Amino acid sequence: MNLSPLYTSGVSCGFPSPADDHKEQPLSLDEHLITNPPATFMARANGDSMQGVGIFDRDILIVDRSLTPVSGDVVVVALDGQLTCKILDLKQGRLLSANDKYAAIPIWEGQELIVEGVVKASVRYHRSH
Repeated sequence: MNLSPLYTSGVSCGFPSPADDHKEQPLSLDEHLITNPPATFMARANGDSMQGVGIFDRDILIVDRSLTPVSGDVVVVALDGQLTCKILDLKQGRLLSANDKYAAIPIWEGQELIVEGVVKASVRYHRSH
């Protein structure tokens, strides 16, 4: 997914910077977002339950299956066959939303929980069309 002419230099949100005349090398999103391509997939977020960690409806999630999930990770899981994106709380045995409107989801003994991967990053569109 090499895109040009993206650059690694900052973008001024005020007055133009004289440093803009000195562009850096092209930016590869693969190099920054995907460290293990065979184990990485993308998924689109639906809903508002993860807004507190900066994941909004329609964002694209970069999910890495090769990472070992730990408490506090944002993960994509299949809970009894239903995919969802939540914060993993291994200490309390539950899945947490990042929005106070939603209660924690307890993980009961006997439930099928498959961690599909750890969310490494998300990409947000700022224009819908």
